[in-house]
Amino acid sequence: MGPRHLVAAALTALALLTAPAVGQQGTLTAKQSEALAAYDRALADFKSVLAERRRQIEAKQPLPNLPGQALYLARVAVISTYKDLTDAMPARIGRPNKFEIPPAYFDADIEPLIDEYSKLFDIMEAPPANAQNSPTPFKDVVDLATAIARAKGLAPDHADAAGRISLGLFFAETNGKQNVRNGRSNTYMGSFQTGPAEDRNGRRKWEAIKGEIAAIDPGLSARDDKEEARARGTDHRFNHWTNVRDGLMNAHADVFREIPAIVKTLPDPIDQMKLFELIQIVPTPTRSALKSGDLLNYRVSSPTIMKHLRNNSIFAFGQADRARASASFREILAAMWLFNRKFERAMAKYAEIRAR
Repeated sequence: MGPRHLVAAALTALALLTAPAVGQQGTLTAKQSEALAAYDRALADFKSVLAERRRQIEAKQPLPNLPGQALYLARVAVISTYKDLTDAMPARIGRPNKFEIPPAYFDADIEPLIDEYSKLFDIMEAPPANAQNSPTPFKDVVDLATAIARAKGLAPDHADAAGRISLGLFFAETNGKQNVRNGRSNTYMGSFQTGPAEDRNGRRKWEAIKGEIAAIDPGLSARDDKEEARARGTDHRFNHWTNVRDGLMNAHADVFREIPAIVKTLPDPIDQMKLFELIQIVPTPTRSALKSGDLLNYRVSSPTIMKHLRNNSIFAFGQADRARASASFREILAAMWLFNRKFERAMAKYAEIRAR
């Protein structure tokens, strides 16, 4: 049975599972009826766009520009309208799901659709043929981040924290897949999803500390020389080592100095990862929050910043969240629940690396 038939079978089974539940709701208020109709439309749209993209891929047809954007927006609509539905009808909150999405936002019966969504992104974001993979992609992230942190003057335990946090960033950006493209952007690419300008800036900053790195870790410096030579004449973003290195140097290395204070304020390692992911998503307000002396209560209210947060699955789901005009960093960190599973995987991988 081919992928298309598997998806069709999953959708048929899903229809059989969900159809009786709707009929058993009894008399609904106008608000409940509206919420149910909106969810049904969003679910139908999600199924449709998944089937269309699968058909195009299997037929080897040209895909539209940014082929993942329609899928992403359809998935957001499904989660958003389900949250609106459970707000109107709390009885619709069901069992936990394997993606660890709060049940008020997600009906576990549609797990097969999210599996198909992930498979399609794997295809659309596959690395280019000339990508330069590493046999040790996770260890590379940890080693580079740790060496950079030491060059920035951090003590060993805080340098270790930098390595752990950076591994979380790798999972947040690409689910731990090296050298991937981006189905929703023509700008951001590679293991750390950087743009050309960010890549150049990171390379420039690396050159400025390379002498210190060589003194701290000669073996890592020698590896860097080999990877730099290997990547010469290509897009450095598709060499795993150089993209991780330059991505860290561009956005995060200067903030490594704040790790001692950060771990005091945020003792939970996953919260630490979330904060550094915010440096990736909304760098300016995150740096301002760190400088404020009151990180968790620092509030952002810029419509542009709130839009960037929503575009990264923070306050993106349901009318109540989307209506927010401002949020404190405490609230932002709590709203990053879609990242939890990725960071838990990063923590497990980090423990595995350390055990070796």
